[in-house]
Amino acid sequence: MDVSTTLWVLTIVGLVALIAVDFFIGRKPHDVSIKEAGIWTIVWIVLAVLFGLGLLVFGGGQPSGEFFAGYITEKSLSVDNLFVFVLIMAKFSVPSQYQQRVLMVGVLIALVLRAIFIAAGAAILSSFAWVFYIFGAFLIYTAWKLIQEARADEPEEEYEENRLLKAVEKRFGVADRYHGTKLWIEQNGKRVMTPMLVVMLAIGTTDVLFALDSIPAIFGLTQDPYIVFTANAFALMGLRQLYFLIGGLLKKLVHLSYGLSVILGFIGVKLVLHALHESGVHVPEISIPVSLGVICAVLIVTTITSLMASKKQAAAEAAQKETEGTSKDSIEA
Repeated sequence: MDVSTTLWVLTIVGLVALIAVDFFIGRKPHDVSIKEAGIWTIVWIVLAVLFGLGLLVFGGGQPSGEFFAGYITEKSLSVDNLFVFVLIMAKFSVPSQYQQRVLMVGVLIALVLRAIFIAAGAAILSSFAWVFYIFGAFLIYTAWKLIQEARADEPEEEYEENRLLKAVEKRFGVADRYHGTKLWIEQNGKRVMTPMLVVMLAIGTTDVLFALDSIPAIFGLTQDPYIVFTANAFALMGLRQLYFLIGGLLKKLVHLSYGLSVILGFIGVKLVLHALHESGVHVPEISIPVSLGVICAVLIVTTITSLMASKKQAAAEAAQKETEGTSKDSIEA
């Protein structure tokens, strides 16, 4: 898809305007209700669908299909980010009324960092086609690692600050408590960061780790930097509302890791086949409609089986508690 500089500028300006509106509406710290989160989640999904339909009208079926496949993939991988966001919020004891501000700025930091990753990835792929082999192998390895972690069934880990964040904290110092939405304060004659700024940086920089698999994944669906960027932007900008909407349902998505591993493995194979094709080897390539169908089917099946397994587990736990209660009453009698 041939994208002019004007279109790039208009797209970025449009995204900035949407972000500004979102920030203006939610500028006052408050607890986000399920209704508010649901409305804004629908708004961002509708905007993404309209953008994809715009690509269909002005760019054709190929760019539109690539966008929707990339958007759905990035959205599903972003849901996995929410598990870590929950740990970060707990680690820094973020007051509920400030969580939406933390997520908004944290996601903006993540979007800027991802834009850098996308630009670098596009430049590398345009110059070195063999990088597709590396991306494909990495995604297949990541898929296997996800399965191993899911089967390990280890207890929930506590969030551990990365080295960059620790270095920043050591350099500037951190206040001992939150000061509203302030990012910097004067303490003992020294300008120090507040925990609010620290947790924003934590969310933004932690997302970079997730970008290590999500960026290669979407480049496996399209090599158009414009589509890669916009799919990431729409997926990330709706992430804040999704956090409040399904925060309580995250633990019920017990098979999410398996679904994501299948998607990453599938895209990894697609990348390897594409690399072989570029090298002159006659192998079948996986089309965008097939990719979109597989991704949607995996997510639907994963969600259904997760909810069924969670319901079964809840029933088993309830039955066990009832049995334990009956046994205790018998002993007392």
